[in-house]
Amino acid sequence: MFVPSWTTDSEQEGEWEKVMAGLFDKQAEVYAKARPTYPRELYEKLAALTPGHTLAWDVGTGNGQAAIGVAQHYEQVIATDVSESQLKHAMPHPRVQYIHTPLSLSDEELVTTLGGENSIDLITVATAAHWFDLPMFYSLVDRLLRKPGGLVAVWTYQGFEVSPTFDPILKRFTDTTMPYWKPNAQYVFDQYRTLPFPFESVGLGSEGSPYMMELHKEISFDGFMQLLKSVSAVTTAKEHGIDLLSEEVVKEFERAWGGPTLVRSVMCKLFMLTGRARI
Repeated sequence: MFVPSWTTDSEQEGEWEKVMAGLFDKQAEVYAKARPTYPRELYEKLAALTPGHTLAWDVGTGNGQAAIGVAQHYEQVIATDVSESQLKHAMPHPRVQYIHTPLSLSDEELVTTLGGENSIDLITVATAAHWFDLPMFYSLVDRLLRKPGGLVAVWTYQGFEVSPTFDPILKRFTDTTMPYWKPNAQYVFDQYRTLPFPFESVGLGSEGSPYMMELHKEISFDGFMQLLKSVSAVTTAKEHGIDLLSEEVVKEFERAWGGPTLVRSVMCKLFMLTGRARI
């Protein structure tokens, strides 16, 4: 299930399962604490578009941020991830069931686990779809979505803005991370405009034309540094012996931020694609 599309024919699925999960295993605890939450308005818009509110599936759930939001509108949410470490830090909720789904799990096993074909009202993927084998994933989406009316939504966020003093330094730092991103991260830098999305438009972002929302987060300097540490490219660089967040870099960030105790409002943009399975 969901073998990353940057694999090659010579690489074994088991090895890539370790790579895929490992992208976020090492920073799972940091990720859980630092990543921004998504606005309530997002879930309200999605819920308003599905006639049924019985079952939702949050894919690549990580620490469950999106799953918790979806659970405010659906009776049950099944939240899955290939990373056991991420799931260990997932936020509990009475309507959310977290399930580890290793890549060795077959499509048929997954369909059964999720309740069978034509069973899911909403499928969400928050900041993870760009890592998936998209044709394989979309084939599962077509099978699992309730027809008529089932909905799939994928989104990501990109481009933090803090202040005119801080932003150029952040841009320089971001440039240093570029050699350490996996190729599919380009979908994120393209703001999901180039992400394939073969579903019927519902007016909330479609292939080539994502829906945009602003995300705002009040965050301390330490919190923002934790956010940067949770970036997979930073972890990859460190594995190669390169500390992109060296003491010198952090000090420069701190001066531009305005001191370690200052809490700032940070903004970034969310880009979403939403659609129904074509019948």
